[in-house]
Amino acid sequence: MKIFQLSDLRFQIVTCGFWARVVLVTTLIAGSALIVTAQATPNGPVEAPKKANVRAPEPAAAAEPFDGAPVEKMAGQCVTLETELGSIEIAMMPEIAPESVRNFLNLAATGALDTTTFSRTVKDFVIQGGNLSTSEKWNAELSRRMQRKIPDEPGIVKHVRGIVSMARTDEPNSATTHFFILVGNGSNLDGKFSAFGTVTKGIEVADQINQAPAEGEKPQKPVKINRAVVAPCKK
Repeated sequence: MKIFQLSDLRFQIVTCGFWARVVLVTTLIAGSALIVTAQATPNGPVEAPKKANVRAPEPAAAAEPFDGAPVEKMAGQCVTLETELGSIEIAMMPEIAPESVRNFLNLAATGALDTTTFSRTVKDFVIQGGNLSTSEKWNAELSRRMQRKIPDEPGIVKHVRGIVSMARTDEPNSATTHFFILVGNGSNLDGKFSAFGTVTKGIEVADQINQAPAEGEKPQKPVKINRAVVAPCKK
């Protein structure tokens, strides 16, 4: 029979207590790790944070009334510009410049020309409108609309008094929303600019706009287009 001394028994008790604490602490640490892991990955791997500065896509351009319209549908249409000084009626010529006509009809039909002004005049030559930034409703949508370019369509129509044509920069195919009405001769524009309409009524209103006081080519008080209306031309 082996006899244990009191000191041996005390050592065994102390040793057992130490290892019990080690096992307990190890178990607690392992359990905490499992809990953290479970919380961190409830449904699989943690996704990388998304970039906060990702640019939102540009909204798609809304369809306009005359998009895709054939020449037959646009023929016989007139646009009446109801200005502060009276109305100017313009007959379209889609067989000559279909894209320019489509563009102008859309601008009128959607109200884009409403409250804009004739922001440029050259005495005895032209009045120019279509600058959407002069609109009382100026917004991001009109700004985007002004950036839409249309192709050049120079035709056989002569630039004479009463002709309506697209304005553009010196760069080809740069016409957007700006247009001009001739109150005088513009033969120097023939074969270069896209004539798309002709004034059938109200040329005297264009004359008044042209002769109003201006500083250079900038009218002192630009005449406003209250409303633009699209309708079949009256016979």
